[in-house]
Amino acid sequence: MSSHHIVKEKQEPALYIHEFGDFNEEYLGQLLEWSPTLIVLASQYEKVVSLDVKVDVVIGNLEAGVELQENIRMIPMQKDGIADAMEFLVKEKYPAVNVISKINSFDDLTCYLPDINLVLFTDEAKYYAIKDGFSVWKPAGTIFLIDIIAYFEADNLMQRDEREFVVVEDGLVAFRFQSPYLFIGEVLG
Repeated sequence: MSSHHIVKEKQEPALYIHEFGDFNEEYLGQLLEWSPTLIVLASQYEKVVSLDVKVDVVIGNLEAGVELQENIRMIPMQKDGIADAMEFLVKEKYPAVNVISKINSFDDLTCYLPDINLVLFTDEAKYYAIKDGFSVWKPAGTIFLIDIIAYFEADNLMQRDEREFVVVEDGLVAFRFQSPYLFIGEVLG
């Protein structure tokens, strides 16, 4: 008799669904492609399960009568859900996490950045923290969303409006700054 199950060895970023909203199901499929540990806020559980996805961890309490999948770990919500998820992941030594949420700000999450690589996905963009000297190849026309909270310089990037920057020509975009992190977003699509 053989059993087939996936061993999750923390090689892929975990996925935490804080607020599913109108998140594109195709992108969700890409994030789930390598069977990451899936953590959901209790209020999102039924929506996620309705997509025929296996949940590993639920943060908070489910409403009475909600049927649980097998082998789910329940974690009480002691903060705001997202902080509970980050603390669980750091304690369990996960190196990285993708977060689906409506928030696109790292304001309450910067304290976790030394311990876990964190990418925030909203309906429109993905946001991540970079360190000084970061560079990435992008085609011309790629749009970066950057909230300017500290001075930075970048090669091959032109500011279009208050927080939109566009890649001028195909090639490397290099960032230089003094702060510990710069938070940038890329429009999905």
